[in-house]
Amino acid sequence: MNSPRLASHSRKTAETDIHIKLNIDGSGKFSSTIDIPFFNHMLNLLTRHALFDIEISGKGDLDVDAHHTVEDCGIVLGMLVREALGTKEGIARYGFAMVPMEECLSRCVLDLCDRPYLVFDATVQKTKVGTFDAELAEEFFRAFAFNCRMTMHLELLRGSNVHHILESLFKALGLALRQAVTVDQRISGVLSTKETI
Repeated sequence: MNSPRLASHSRKTAETDIHIKLNIDGSGKFSSTIDIPFFNHMLNLLTRHALFDIEISGKGDLDVDAHHTVEDCGIVLGMLVREALGTKEGIARYGFAMVPMEECLSRCVLDLCDRPYLVFDATVQKTKVGTFDAELAEEFFRAFAFNCRMTMHLELLRGSNVHHILESLFKALGLALRQAVTVDQRISGVLSTKETI
């Protein structure tokens, strides 16, 4: 691979104005002007564990709540990963990670297969962590998976502390992504007997 896999995209609606820059071949650098501190913390964890570089700027209708902003970040980020991977030639395609966070254990298994599907098997209390509605994490994961056009199974195997649960889920996604986007020189074309993904 000679050049970094880069993409950028904006999404502007009556509710949000989001711009994201992505470098898949980064080093885990994250920046954001989105005023949702806990969500930024989670995205920072994802970025660091995926070893992507992600820059987010913009705003959303946080006077209503964070739902539209969180979902639109998932939409744009999913589109960017898909765009930056291009034809997906040479990538490992599949990713698997299990992440402990004290009493929590989360698992993420994904396939960058162009068939969008999400299995989200995690009971997350309808509560706030800081100002963040914890149930919005699922909205982010769904928007991300469907716009990346990946199949993703994200599961909480055990856990009780909501902060720990969300942290382990975001870290597991980051690690699984890092594995799936890795280029393997032994792979000729795409990793599929169909010869297309």
